[in-house]
Amino acid sequence: MPKNKSSVAVIGMQWGDEGKGKIIDLLSENAQHIARAQGGNNAGHTVVAQGQEFRFHLIPSGILYSHTRCYLGGGIVIDPPSLLAELDDLSRHGVPYVKRLYISLYAHVVLPYHRLIDQLLEKEKGAAAVGTTGRGIGPCYTDKVGRCGIRVADLLNPSVFSAKLQANLAMKNRELERLYGHSPLEFMPIFQEYTSYRERLAPFAAPVEELLFAAAKKGEKILFEGAQGTLLDITFGSYPFVTSSCTLSGGICAGLGFGPSKVDRVIGVAKAYTTRVGNGPLPTELSKEEEAFFPDHGASREMGTTTGRKRRRGWLDAFLLRHAMCLNGVDTLALTKLDILDDLDEIKICTGYKHCKTFPATVEELSCAIPIYESHPGWKKSTREVRVYEDLPHLAKAYVRRIEELSEVPISLISVGPEREKTLWLDRFFNE
Repeated sequence: MPKNKSSVAVIGMQWGDEGKGKIIDLLSENAQHIARAQGGNNAGHTVVAQGQEFRFHLIPSGILYSHTRCYLGGGIVIDPPSLLAELDDLSRHGVPYVKRLYISLYAHVVLPYHRLIDQLLEKEKGAAAVGTTGRGIGPCYTDKVGRCGIRVADLLNPSVFSAKLQANLAMKNRELERLYGHSPLEFMPIFQEYTSYRERLAPFAAPVEELLFAAAKKGEKILFEGAQGTLLDITFGSYPFVTSSCTLSGGICAGLGFGPSKVDRVIGVAKAYTTRVGNGPLPTELSKEEEAFFPDHGASREMGTTTGRKRRRGWLDAFLLRHAMCLNGVDTLALTKLDILDDLDEIKICTGYKHCKTFPATVEELSCAIPIYESHPGWKKSTREVRVYEDLPHLAKAYVRRIEELSEVPISLISVGPEREKTLWLDRFFNE
């Protein structure tokens, strides 16, 4: 008998911001469980539903469907004030979340010294700064690996939290004073602040790993929500211009304590072009002349959900895309923002880099990469009102099929706008 496709992972194929939020929102309609495995509030998903725009940084966007249960796994780092602000925003919009949101006891907690050190370290690096969000994500993961982190389980125990916070502050204050010339942080204000967070977050703490195992055993539909993108992975991304967690499909298993044999399908999400936020190489980056042919950053929705920064833009990099396929074991692609290319006379696709047989492993090589382009005529027609693939302009279909040829996987979904209805389905991801 064929294996039931009851669990699906959604992974970004570029440098994040690929439009995963919309894809996850669409798939959540048929899912029972939505789980996030890694990252923190340095990631962001924007979803337009029922005429309202929702911005998520920690909570899975599937929370908008009342029938779903949502999970934050042990691989996540949680900034309590950010999470509580999202919950308050859901309340303002009338979205229920009690007994629908579960937080792993193994997740690490972002503290004020993490945010402060993040910002001071970026300033210290000067021109070599990574371009982080300054949210303390990297320093929190550093403490996790350094075995001095504070987890949700610790936060829930007042005496344990007090002891660990005092020990950590002793170390962090030495770092702040001696390395950065910054005044020390006081224990009591932080302890009192996080005590108030504990009271609000305690009802959501749960054995996420066992709940997901039980759901998988029953064959219930589980959607795994990736954060950031493949080229931001801490190991395989454009290091050091990366995030601090595993953004690959393998990170789903490690960050949720979920066996790899239970993930049935991996969906890669890619834009019809390429973007990235922050510093680091972008081989197909548009020239100033080429930028003039694209819609402005506001019209093309290319402002960061978390930072508000303008995203850097480039032509679709199929060489990078194939590399991302390799790292994630992708079964199918969701192509987003095709509509942004509607008015272009010429559209380029990078098919490789000169003198590179394989994707460059170092940022120095990637920064010097010379793209090999092929040119495609633009369709010069709006795709925003198209609702079935057959009605796309002929040249738009040719562009989509060329991406399939180069990536060597089928495209199952095409997005032509941020709204749910502006979606062309070529396949359905969950078994109906």
